[in-house]
Amino acid sequence: MSQQVCLTRRSALKAAFACVAASPLVFAQEPKRVSPHETVSVDLNGQKISITYGRPSLKGRKMLGGENPYGKVWRLGADEATKLTVSGKTVVNNALELAPGSYSLFAIPYSDHWTMIVNKVAEQWGAFKYEQSEDLARFDLKVKHLDSPVEEFTITLTKEGNNTARATFAWGDASVSTTFKAQ
Repeated sequence: MSQQVCLTRRSALKAAFACVAASPLVFAQEPKRVSPHETVSVDLNGQKISITYGRPSLKGRKMLGGENPYGKVWRLGADEATKLTVSGKTVVNNALELAPGSYSLFAIPYSDHWTMIVNKVAEQWGAFKYEQSEDLARFDLKVKHLDSPVEEFTITLTKEGNNTARATFAWGDASVSTTFKAQ
């Protein structure tokens, strides 16, 4: 056997071994999510506001005040923290001015209000590494109790004018809302 054929076989074996060794990394797939994910968005005078979040279902559980106890920071959905992205200057809740970019949203639910949190760190898994020192703002939103429970956590963005939208967060028998205004 010639030395060239031997080197070719050796090179092929090395390449095959490298592929097999790397296959768990290359072919590893993200586990199937239990909760579906969704992005809602609205265009306000050419500025886009979008919210990306996981949509857990109640499945007979009492989540707010139950498995997600009142008074504790919640990721406002499932899996990753809920992500808010604004393409231009935007005022949230008539108080907080955001520069273009992405942020995370959290809530601290109570029976009569939710404390909404806008945090600087957009990419977070849940609220496990949430740091209050990274908060841009917190504001309280009054809970509206719903007659018909919402099974799957739902966020809606509804245009209320050329430069204003209402964000509503609903789950179980509770709903809260705030405004986003394009500048």
